[in-house]
Amino acid sequence: MSFNWKKFSILPAVILMAGSVAMAQSTTTTTASTPDPSIAQRKENQQQRIGNGVASGQLTAGETANLETKEAAINGETKADRAADGGKLTAAEKTQINGQQNKLSNQIYQDKHNAATQNYGKSEVGQRQTDQQQRIAQGIKSGQLTAGETAKLENNQRAINQQTRADRAANGGKLTGGEKAQINHEQNQQSRNIYNKKHNANTQPGAKPK
Repeated sequence: MSFNWKKFSILPAVILMAGSVAMAQSTTTTTASTPDPSIAQRKENQQQRIGNGVASGQLTAGETANLETKEAAINGETKADRAADGGKLTAAEKTQINGQQNKLSNQIYQDKHNAATQNYGKSEVGQRQTDQQQRIAQGIKSGQLTAGETAKLENNQRAINQQTRADRAANGGKLTGGEKAQINHEQNQQSRNIYNKKHNANTQPGAKPK
């Protein structure tokens, strides 16, 4: 009985081709079922830039509140668009969202590079303000704070900062004992708000907790 070597030399090639086709089909299926990450990644990048600006003092509380209010509006629009299209975004919607993110990106850059900075000084009151901003910055970058939550916290912090400046201006640059006690009381409330918002069920869409 003669052995057909030609027949068996062809067999591995056939198996290899079949395996390649199966892998290609599997890859195609995975790619098709994976949502386009560009929109979510863009949001995360913006949040990282804002968080870095808060941590470095390049962004004031007021600037951060304004930026995050706009980011929250973009997030809300994106969520509504997805809900209306079965969880997906049309090409036109993606274009519009990217256009809005481009404008926000430019504003982040401008706010981080203008003359306004957040420098609270080394006093006890100033250090407390710095600590709050660092906690907010960490929450932004980790995704624990949504854009809307950050906007509310920073609006609160801006009000405390304005009150502190007004008190100092009225007293030759100093704070009275009563004013310090009042500011610390407001910072205690702010501290609880930061903790509660960082530990609730809300997270920033597109952000990856670290």
